[in-house]
This record gives sequence, structure tokens and C-alpha cells, in this order.
Amino acid sequence: MSRRHPKGRDINGIILLDKDTGLSSNAALQKVKRLFFAKKAGHTGALDPLASGILPICLGQATKIAGFLLDDDKRYFVRGKLGQTTDTLDCEGKVVSTQPFEQLSEAEVFETAKHFQGNIEQVPPMYSALKREGQPLYKLARQGIEVERKARPVTIHEIRCIDYDNGVVTLEVSCSKGTYIRTLIEDIGKQLGCGAHVIELRRTGFAHIDVSQTIKFSDLENLATDDYQRLDEIILPSDQMLPNIQDITLDNEQAIDIKYGRTIQCNRQGLLHKVKLFDQNQNFLGIGELSQDGTIAPKRLFV
Repeated sequence: MSRRHPKGRDINGIILLDKDTGLSSNAALQKVKRLFFAKKAGHTGALDPLASGILPICLGQATKIAGFLLDDDKRYFVRGKLGQTTDTLDCEGKVVSTQPFEQLSEAEVFETAKHFQGNIEQVPPMYSALKREGQPLYKLARQGIEVERKARPVTIHEIRCIDYDNGVVTLEVSCSKGTYIRTLIEDIGKQLGCGAHVIELRRTGFAHIDVSQTIKFSDLENLATDDYQRLDEIILPSDQMLPNIQDITLDNEQAIDIKYGRTIQCNRQGLLHKVKLFDQNQNFLGIGELSQDGTIAPKRLFV
């Protein structure tokens, strides 16, 4: 494939990748970035190597909305193995305890899982990307170091119990940002008195996106051509990933002021909230913040 842009292409938008199991989120990002020969790229909502499913890849200026995407709810398909705990809370880790589970009925398992619906607190796992004094916790964990982690509030909107067979419970979980599904399965195992760990995890929903709308990397490779045309056709505009943020169209003078980072006055008022800004040609300019006094301050601009 030709490389006419020595530092990469200036392309903007989002690829809804269906990440494969066994690949880290950063490794998936780098593969997509190389395939599109993009100058800049980033991902939102990291997935464990064990996990598959929706991983939005932001190209170019779309990286500026990554923080807004992280605030969205998620949905997961998960299978947990009762009777064993591991140091990583999943099947890739070392088994640290084994307890009987055969006495548990399907009704007991499902009832216990349902108790975790609602507003709960979770202690983040040591094998996570959270940082302590600039050091990711998983790096400390690999050195055998465990540090205290504070419980954090999360919301489990719904737990749908799908199946229970020979110690393996299958669930579908809808949850808020910051929820660790590995911790959820561990906590269910603790409540049942037998321990548990994740053996399969797939992110099936991200905000308004369903996994059926994603594309696998192998399919992206099949679209690759020297002119990138077929690849570029599947790039989604950044504003389409923010359907719950109100649109505001600016006049020419307002658009110019916003592009220079100035606060502007508009004829709308309301509680403080984020808005998507467009010029009169419906070009997406970025994200602003609308105040009660009717002013809009630029937050993330695409110009």
C-alpha cells in the first residue's frame, strides 16, 4: 500500500471495532491506526485482552470526544465460573482458592446475582489500568504488590440471568461507566460463599451502539486498498456518536468567534449542559457548554 503521507493521513471520525479476544485495547488501536495510516488515533473504554466486543477507535480530531464517550453506559455478555477465584478475577490468572458450588441451585445463583442491581460500590481490581502515583495497578500486581483501593459507586441498571449449568452462570449486564464486570462476578461468588471468576466477556452495547454495528479487524483488512477509499467509507462522523447531546446551529459570526475560542451569546437558556455546535453548512465544529445566561463556551473544538 502506498505511503504518500510520511507522517500519516489527516482523517477524522470513528471506527466501531469488534475487538477480538486475546488482544489488548492498545494493540487493537495500533493495528487499526496502521491499517488506515492515520496520523492520530485513540480508543475509548478499554477492554481486557480476555474480552471481545465494541471498542470505538477515534481517528484524528475525533479523539477530542473520547472523554464524552467514556461517560456512556455499557452492556456486557458474561460467563462466570463458580467455585474458583483467581488473582486476575478471570480465567487468565492463577487459581488462588477452590470451594464447592454443587450445593447451589439455579434459583439461588440467579437470586444472588439480581441483588447486585441498582446503585452499588465496587473495589477496583488490582489487575486494572487504574494508576497509583503514575503506576498502573496491573504493573504493581505483576510484582506481587497489592495496594489499598477505595470502593467506588457504580450503577448496575439490569442483570438478566440467561443460564446456569454445572457451576457456570451466564448473564447480560447493563451498567454505568466505571463498572468492572470481573469484580461483579467476584462479588457474586463471594455472596454465594464459593468464589467465582470470569471465563468469557463480551461488550455488546456502548451508549446507543449495538455490537451488530461493529466490524472485525479481519474484515477491515479485506477493505484495504492503495487509495484507502473503501476503508474511509466506513468511518463514522464524530457527532453521530453523541446522539444525546443537543445540536445548536450557529450563524457565521458566532461560528467565527467559537473557532477563535471565544464565548458567544445565543438565544437559548437552560441548565448548564453540553451542546454540539454546527455552522450554517452543518459542519461539526465541536462541543460547547451552554450556561443559564444563554452563553456558550467552547469545550472541545474540531477547528
